[in-house]
Amino acid sequence: MLIDTHIHLDAPEFDPDRDTVIAAARQAGVGGFIVPAVEVANFDRVAALSAAHADIRHAYGIHPLYVDRAGNEDLDILDRRLANCDAIAVGEIGLDFFGPEFDRVTQELYFVEQLKLARRFGLPVILHVRRAVDDILKYLRRIEVPGGIAHAFNGSRQQADAFIAMGFRLGFGGAMTFDGSRRIRSLAASLPIDSIVLETDAPDIPPAWAQGGRNEPADLRRFAEVLAGLRGMSVTEIAEATGRNACAVFPALGSG
Repeated sequence: MLIDTHIHLDAPEFDPDRDTVIAAARQAGVGGFIVPAVEVANFDRVAALSAAHADIRHAYGIHPLYVDRAGNEDLDILDRRLANCDAIAVGEIGLDFFGPEFDRVTQELYFVEQLKLARRFGLPVILHVRRAVDDILKYLRRIEVPGGIAHAFNGSRQQADAFIAMGFRLGFGGAMTFDGSRRIRSLAASLPIDSIVLETDAPDIPPAWAQGGRNEPADLRRFAEVLAGLRGMSVTEIAEATGRNACAVFPALGSG
């Protein structure tokens, strides 16, 4: 079963045709979707999607690019939401040191506090790791959590091995479809198959065939085909392996 381990179905880009988009993905063989929140303001939206569709599960978290909009009470709200036991993970959380201006102190504060919540509630985490892989690994060594996914992984093989050693899987999606993404494609081809999950991050990170357009969850099937080609495997084998990996990292995935 194909599982999209990272998709923002609540995004406004899907407001005109969300049901059609979900139906098309199902028709393409996608049997599960994980929708991470990015701030307290969209907690209700991701929960509502999950409640309305048996194959959609959600996570609660405060994204590093949204911490400047968070207040002291947001972590308390997150704590209470996680206590309700309806979330599959804590996410999307992490660090993002890509832009010219970022507040490292605030990002790290929220990341650490959310890791502590994940540890306390025994939940895996969905990590945003842009230009901050070593810093994230540093905090994961200090605050042990029950694994998770390093979303849109674009680090080195050594960094990949460090995540894998801590029980994490690595997410591959649209970036893998570009011939010029040599490091990502090399990792997708060579990492242990039990360390890889598929994701779209839709509507973001469109694939090579949709540059300038909207990423779609139905594209996950073609991502599986790309990965199969890189690894010399069948699409069925890729779907089975990556689906099994997603269920392993998110034990609650099979209980919804």
